[in-house]
Formats: sequence, structure tokens, C-alpha cells
Amino acid sequence: MNTTVQDLQRRLIALGFQLPKYGPDGDFGGESIAAMGKALDELVEWRQRDQVHFPTSDRKLSPPTFLPSPTIPADWMPDAKISRIIFHWTAGQNKASDLDREHYHILIDGDGKLVRGKPSIALNSEPKAKAGYAAHTLNCNTGSIGVSLCGMAGAVESPFNPGTQPITRMQWEALASVLAQLCTRYSIPVDRKTVLSHAEVQPTLKITQRGKWDISRLPFDTSIQGAIAIGDQMRAMVKSRL
Repeated sequence: MNTTVQDLQRRLIALGFQLPKYGPDGDFGGESIAAMGKALDELVEWRQRDQVHFPTSDRKLSPPTFLPSPTIPADWMPDAKISRIIFHWTAGQNKASDLDREHYHILIDGDGKLVRGKPSIALNSEPKAKAGYAAHTLNCNTGSIGVSLCGMAGAVESPFNPGTQPITRMQWEALASVLAQLCTRYSIPVDRKTVLSHAEVQPTLKITQRGKWDISRLPFDTSIQGAIAIGDQMRAMVKSRL
């Protein structure tokens, strides 16, 4: 298998070792070397702990877990001209409500279960969204699929408080699989302008939003912060599934 520098960088990002300044640019510079060093340090520490048979409850590190990948039913993905996917959180409960289903095409409950939104993806098709389309992102709905994680009711950005219904790692893993399937179905390349969070829309696409910060913090991994850094992690996870 021929692994390129970009492949390695994407895998580092997917594992939570950030490249905040340059991202997966294909140049193995100081930022990539530092991230690789951190990854190796954690691997050595984990192996040492494993060899001395620390009880599981005493371990700070554990090997990665792979959760079941949900499959999007084919009839949820009708023919449509789609350019991008925008992922969100609902700012509600960990279960999709009827109101949540009105605004997104696909939702992911706290247990990783997929829920179909009421609007068809076809209604958001280019060149112009049709009546009843999913209104998930201000002035950026035409040609955009909206996918949302259910949760984050009462969340506060700073100081960060995930609220009473934090999104889960299971949802995050499921999101990567959902995005990969949608990218395959609609031939969407994975980059910062085509697969992005709501919080990335304004800085990346230059389309003004109303203070949306989903998703710029992860309740289950507070070591990574910022919409672009978290978006890069998700994009790396998506690419690893393609």
C-alpha cells in the first residue's frame, strides 16, 4: 500500500492529533512531525501500561474502538444535484423531535440511530431549492444536504458547557459514515468547502450566519477546539471510510 504524506496527515487528524495551521497539505513539516511525536508517545505509553497489566480502570489510554456503521436507506438519497454537505447539532434533545425533522435531511440520535428528516434531499437540489426544502443553513440551502446530530440543549460556547444533552462519540462516528455515504452517492469531493460544519460556513464560504458555533467543541474530547480543527478531524474520518 502506498501511503502519501496527506494520507498520514489525515489519519493523524482523525485520531485527534491536530494540524491547526496547515492541515493535510502534503508537506511533512514541523507541525506534522510534532503531531507524529505525540502519537508515538501515546502509543508507547499505552503499550507500557498494557505490558505491566494495569487494570482497565487505571488506564488513561485505550486502543481505538470501532462502532457499527449505520447504513442510509437508498430511498433517502434520491437523484439530485448536490454540491456540499453541512453538518450541525440540533441544540435540542438526544432524540430527534418533529421540529428537528423539518429542518434537516438526516438526523443522528444519541445512540447513533439514523432518523429521516421530512424534506427530501431532492428539494434542495441545484440550481434552485424547491418549496418545502430543508432550511438548515442561512442563505446556503440550495445544493446543500443538512445532517444534524441530536443534542446540545442548553449548551454554552464560553466557558464551554455542553448542556444537558451532549452529543456523543457514537454520534460522531456515525456522522463520519453518513457523510462518506452521501459523498459517494452524490460524487462530492471531501474538502473544507464541500463537507463542513455550520460553524465553518461563515469563515470558509463567506456566507454570514447568526452566531452559529456548531460544531466547534466536542463534549467527549475537549482537547480539540475550534470549528476548522474539528471540521478537519471529521473530514479525515470521512476520507478514511471512502
